[in-house]
Amino acid sequence: MAEFSTPAPQGSVRENTFPIKPAIAVALAALADWLFYGQRTGMSAVIFAIALTGGALLANFTRLNKAKVLLAGLLVLAALIPAIEEFNAVSLFFIVLALGVGLSLTTDSNLTGVAEQAAALCDLYLVGPFRLLRDAISAFNLPALTAGFTVWFIPVVLSGIFAILFVSANPLLEKWISLLNPGSATSYVSLGRVLFWAAALSLVWPFIHVRWRRKPEVPADLAVAAIEEQEKPVHDVDFLGAATILRSLILFNLLFAVQTALDVFFLWGNATLPADISHAAYAHRGAYPLILTALLASGFVLVAMRPGGPAEQSKVIRPLVYLWVAQNVLLVASSILRLDLYVQIYLLTWWRVAAFIWMLLVAFGLLLIVARIRLNRSNDWLIRANLITLTSTLYICSLINFPAIIANYNVDHSREVSGKGVTVDINYLIQLGPQALPAIDKAIALRSLDRIFFDPIFVSRRNSLVEQHRNDLASWRTWGFRSWRLQRTLDAQKSSTVS
Repeated sequence: MAEFSTPAPQGSVRENTFPIKPAIAVALAALADWLFYGQRTGMSAVIFAIALTGGALLANFTRLNKAKVLLAGLLVLAALIPAIEEFNAVSLFFIVLALGVGLSLTTDSNLTGVAEQAAALCDLYLVGPFRLLRDAISAFNLPALTAGFTVWFIPVVLSGIFAILFVSANPLLEKWISLLNPGSATSYVSLGRVLFWAAALSLVWPFIHVRWRRKPEVPADLAVAAIEEQEKPVHDVDFLGAATILRSLILFNLLFAVQTALDVFFLWGNATLPADISHAAYAHRGAYPLILTALLASGFVLVAMRPGGPAEQSKVIRPLVYLWVAQNVLLVASSILRLDLYVQIYLLTWWRVAAFIWMLLVAFGLLLIVARIRLNRSNDWLIRANLITLTSTLYICSLINFPAIIANYNVDHSREVSGKGVTVDINYLIQLGPQALPAIDKAIALRSLDRIFFDPIFVSRRNSLVEQHRNDLASWRTWGFRSWRLQRTLDAQKSSTVS
C-alpha cells in the first residue's frame, strides 16, 4: 500500500499514516471552503487556525515533542488574540508566524540558531505548498506515472491559467464556454472553487505531512555508505526539462493562436460579431487581462530558456519560443488598441496614460527577451537592458507635461467639441492642477457658448487654481520653467480677452 510517512529515528516504529493524513487534509480544506470561499474573513481565521493546529497535532502525534506542546499551544493562543480583537494584515502575520513556530517546536527539536529556524519557516511557507503534488505522485511509486505527471503538469496548469485569462478578456470566448454549461446541477462546482480547494490542500499539506530541511550529520562509520548512496542513479523530478518545455510551447502556441485569430478577425478586421456582442464590448473588455497574460508568458520564457538550460540550444524549441513571443507582442498591440478605443469614448486619465506606457514597456521587454536568446546573452544583460529602458522612459516622462496633455485631449475629444463621446469632466480637469488651466478655460467657454448649465462653483475652483499657481511663482524657490510657460499662456489669454 502506498504511504505518506516520515522516516522515524533509528529503533522506532516507522509510522504509517497514509489513511489519516489525506483525510485530515481534505477535512481542513472542506472547513476552509465553508469558512472562506465567497465570505469575508474575520473570526473564521481564528477558527481555522485552531483547527489546523489540532489537525497538525493529530497527524504528527507519533513524532511530537511532548515537552513543548504546551509552550506551542500557548504561543498559538497568544497569537490569536490580535485576530480576535480585529482581523487585519498584522494579526494575520502573527497567526502565520505562531503556526510555523509552534509546528517547529513540537515536531522538530534539531533546528539550532535563528538563521536555521528562519530558513525552516521560509521552506514551510514558500516551498511546502508545492510538495503536495510531488508527495501524491511518489506515494504510488509508479515511474511511468511520475514521468507523465512531470512533463504534463506545467503545460496543463499554465494552459488552464491562460485559458481563464483569455475567457475573462474575450466576451466571445465567454459566450462559447457558456454554451457548454451542463446545467444547474453542477453550479456548486466551479473553476474558482476547484482552484480554491487546490490552494487550500497545498497550504494545509505541509502542516500535516511535516518535513524540515536541514543538513544531515553523517557519522564517520557511515561515510562509505553515503558515498555508495551518492553513486546510485538518481531519478529527480525535473518540471522544467526539455520535454516539459516543448509540450508547454506547443499547447501555448495553439491556445494563443485562438485569441490571436479572434483579435485579427474581429478587433483589427472589424468583422461582424454576434448580435448580442458589440465591438465596444469586445474591445474594451480585455486590455488589462491580456497584459497580465503577456507578463506570465515572458516569465515562463525567462525560466524555460535560462542560460545553460536544456532548452536553450534546442533547434525545435527555439522557433516555438520565437513564435510564442511574436504572438505575445501582437497580444500587447491588441491591448493597446483596446485601450485606445476605450479612451476615444471615455477620454484620458492618469491611469490610462500609465497603462499605455506600461504596455509599450512590456512589448519592448518581450523583444529584449528574444534578443537575449538570439544573441546568447546572460540574464544580467537582460536585466541591465530593461533597467536602461525603464530609466530612459522615466526620464522622458519627467519632461512631458502630462496634466496639460490629458486636459487638452479630454476637452478636444469631448462631446462639446467632437459631437460624440462623453461630456468633459471639469471636476477631473480641476484635479489635474494648474497645468490644466488653459483646457479648463476652454471647457468653460464651450459650455457658455452652448448654453449648457454651468455651476459657478467651477469658476471659483478655477480661480483657486490660478491663485495657487501665482503663489508657486511668487518665490524663486518654487519657480519652474513649466510654470513660467503656463503663466505666459495665461497672460496671453488675458490680454486677448481685454483687447
